[in-house]
Amino acid sequence: MPRASEASRGALERRLGPLDAAAIIVSNVIGGGILFTPPQVAMLVPDAPWFLATWIAGGALAFAGAMAYAELAALRPRAGGEYVYLREAFGEGAAFLTGWTSFVAGFSGAIATSAAVTVFYIGRFAPAIADAEPWAVVPLVPGHIAVTLSPQTMTSVAIIAAMAWLHRRGIGPGRFVGNLLASLKVSAFILFIAIGFSLGSGATADLSERGPATAPGWLLALIPVMFTYSGWNAAAYVAEEIRHPERNVPRALALGTAAVVVIYLLMNALYLYVIPVAQLATIDRSVLDVIADRLLGTMAGDVMGVVSIISLAASISAMTLAGPRVYYAMARDGLFFARVASVHARYKTPAAAIVAQAAWSSILVLTATADALVSYTGFAIVLFSGIAVLALFVLRRRQPDAPRPFRAWGYPITPAVYACASAAIVLNGFVRAPGPTGTGLLIIAAGIPAFFLFRRRPSHPAQSPHRV
Repeated sequence: MPRASEASRGALERRLGPLDAAAIIVSNVIGGGILFTPPQVAMLVPDAPWFLATWIAGGALAFAGAMAYAELAALRPRAGGEYVYLREAFGEGAAFLTGWTSFVAGFSGAIATSAAVTVFYIGRFAPAIADAEPWAVVPLVPGHIAVTLSPQTMTSVAIIAAMAWLHRRGIGPGRFVGNLLASLKVSAFILFIAIGFSLGSGATADLSERGPATAPGWLLALIPVMFTYSGWNAAAYVAEEIRHPERNVPRALALGTAAVVVIYLLMNALYLYVIPVAQLATIDRSVLDVIADRLLGTMAGDVMGVVSIISLAASISAMTLAGPRVYYAMARDGLFFARVASVHARYKTPAAAIVAQAAWSSILVLTATADALVSYTGFAIVLFSGIAVLALFVLRRRQPDAPRPFRAWGYPITPAVYACASAAIVLNGFVRAPGPTGTGLLIIAAGIPAFFLFRRRPSHPAQSPHRV
């Protein structure tokens, strides 16, 4: 039989329900961040109550942002998330830059980093693949050399390729695996929290330990906190594939974000219950492993290693699903490679976009640049989500009579608070960490010439009235 063409311009199918979309949020958010960022936050906020307040504030901001996105997604239930909202409110240039950042670092970099961390945990059980070098130059005969990939690198790339293959084959298989991984992840974290507080040896007094916290440090700590919460908007990226999006996208955003906030607060409270905040700031590896070893012995560390693998795999799965919808939307508008706008004739997925993201993520693994890219552009997640929330105000004013099946709770106060907090976090990042933040800004700015190149292509709507 002839192979189904990947160049067909079909339509995405609405096969996801609210729980499916909420599972995407949970999987997308709860990944490597909660394992590694708490020590960074503790260094910036060495005060237990203020440390927890940072996570509460981050959760409240994430929920406020989710409600703004819920209105935007119900108003424009298209694939692409904030790319769609920025295009509607601020034009193609702003929209392209958020999509560019998502492709270069936001999704692709996070996938590459998560794959590498997954292999780190797999190395706990299979030390042979834990080689830290991505590649090596091996001499063969005089005058000839060969470049070989390390087992760690090959395994990371294999994980990325496997997830891309799965999600390319249809929303059904991806949904099944994603829901399964999300269920296992949430169940494991809840069980661990319950065991930790009921059977573990800790001190409740450590939850109130005071330290020299400052307002600038607290604001700077919100950057890694908000990065750890990033992904609460994942349901918006797949709005075009959710049944009855005007009703189910807001439900998914509310349910998924609330679940993540509760789990994060309980996890961080458990961290402080077991490790004083001053000691937490000195940990340079997964906090979860340290907590498990202290609570239940070395065997628990192995168990939590498995939990971490499941958690990271779920996160990679969710990002492999969500990210390509952004590039698909860009290409459909003529602002990315035309082939990326294709929908697989049989599987009804943006197959070319999925492959493109997996290829770039693999390149980042091979060049060992993913972690730096994600670090440099972490502030961009806060920046673009804040701009997307501002789009809510623009569209309310510009289209006051448009049907809005859902209206953001607390408008205009809660979205205004989110936008102002996002601006304060970004500005504080420039003041307190100008090097990494400035480098991230240069990465975003590199998208400006790319935007004009794509805009001048014949496939752009302004030049091609026959574009589908």
